[in-house]
Amino acid sequence: MQRDVMKNKTRILLVEDNADLAENIFEFLGENEYELEYASGALTALHLLDSQRYDVIVLDIMLSGASGLDIARRLRKDMNDYTPIIFMTAMGAIEEKEAGYLSGGDDYLVKPFDLRELALRINALHRRNSRADILLCAGPVSFNPGTLEVHFDERGRLRLSGLAAYIFESLIRSYPDFVSYASLSTKLWPDQEVDINTLRTHIWLLRKQLKDAYDMPMIRTLHGRGYILDFSEE
Repeated sequence: MQRDVMKNKTRILLVEDNADLAENIFEFLGENEYELEYASGALTALHLLDSQRYDVIVLDIMLSGASGLDIARRLRKDMNDYTPIIFMTAMGAIEEKEAGYLSGGDDYLVKPFDLRELALRINALHRRNSRADILLCAGPVSFNPGTLEVHFDERGRLRLSGLAAYIFESLIRSYPDFVSYASLSTKLWPDQEVDINTLRTHIWLLRKQLKDAYDMPMIRTLHGRGYILDFSEE
């Protein structure tokens, strides 16, 4: 497979061991605004990620050498790289999706899928990741959309990733007002309808991160309305 090298295209790393699926994705995306690189296994993917920069990574979970989850964890923790990741896999149970998001994934696409949906999700992640580096403040907390770091006074810093960072940014931009369920869902998934339980799962995961880091969940549910930042110790 040949890589499209036209300038100013969205750079994609596709990691997939199914050659037929990879070829179909290349043919579809290659006709549009994408510059593509390909890895059929974990070792090749890690080599490319260590030497190249991408706008979005499309990552299969079941790979030879190491799983896509292992690659995501290494990318986030060891390489300090927060390039958006879309997992694609035949495993669609909520526990498997949770493992994907906890490993650092930003989105999760269950096979088989429409290639147009993959393109929509790539575009959405790339748009969200192309923001100005501005410090946002609310009460004792600040958030940097460029580094994805939360800073809570003397309690230290927490770096978020994936949808957790986008959720926290939406909440801190709206503070002291709340963010409605509908508004938050539209910001996170602008090109698709998402079940409310999916949003609740992401809120739960973010609360857990904040609780572990600062001993407070920091996000309060306004039942029937949405979510709001809350810095009370209760």
